[in-house]
Amino acid sequence: MHIIYIVMLTIVLVIIMKKFKIPSIPPTTSKSIRFPNDLIDKVENIISGTTCTFTAFVVEAVRVAIENLEEDCDKSNDL
Repeated sequence: MHIIYIVMLTIVLVIIMKKFKIPSIPPTTSKSIRFPNDLIDKVENIISGTTCTFTAFVVEAVRVAIENLEEDCDKSNDL
């Protein structure tokens, strides 16, 4: 549970650090993950009234997180 909470906090921080665009729904493979209830509520409030699904929102947040990690890795390799 602790690791999932850290991942969710990371996703939220990533969204704050980079402009977040609500994505369209890409082809996907089903995965199961548990989310803290408060985080589910926050995401559902954000996407309310849009065509974005919970899954699409989380996928985009993870993409942004990966981009940021890759940029940080590139920067540390340049040093």
